[in-house]
Amino acid sequence: MKRTITTLIGILLTMTINAEEEKGIIGRVYEDGAPVIYKFVNDLPEESVRANLTWLTVIAWKYDGSSNNGMPVADVNQRMIALEVAIEENIENYSVLRHVYSRTGNNLKELVYYIHDRENFLEIFNSVLSGHPRYPIEINFYEDNEWKDFKRLLNDFSKAENK
Repeated sequence: MKRTITTLIGILLTMTINAEEEKGIIGRVYEDGAPVIYKFVNDLPEESVRANLTWLTVIAWKYDGSSNNGMPVADVNQRMIALEVAIEENIENYSVLRHVYSRTGNNLKELVYYIHDRENFLEIFNSVLSGHPRYPIEINFYEDNEWKDFKRLLNDFSKAENK
């Protein structure tokens, strides 16, 4: 897969996490010619937070975006938003995860978090989403004690041009 970061849209997003206002980034890259939108907070959390959350957790939703330049069609996008809101409004309250970035495009949506305990996360995740329709997702866990994945994303976007 060829991935080129061509545009950094800039600091456009303000997210509320634990009642603190933090600035975020919405950026666009191109993968194999298709646009992919990333959303993330442009800071590493404190070392104490990183040391406690060592599992990179990727919730992946593959979809057919062939009719929409690799982006999800409206009804699929609404379901994706419902999933993301359920996680942000419910699971984050349990302090078992930290959202690091989301990416949408090239027929794939990923919600990426760092967590402390896989079993605890899955238990809370399934409980919170028990009333939701089944989502066509896959969850993968990767041990990432040093937060290399997120550091790589921050580094990639720090080199992008503002447009």
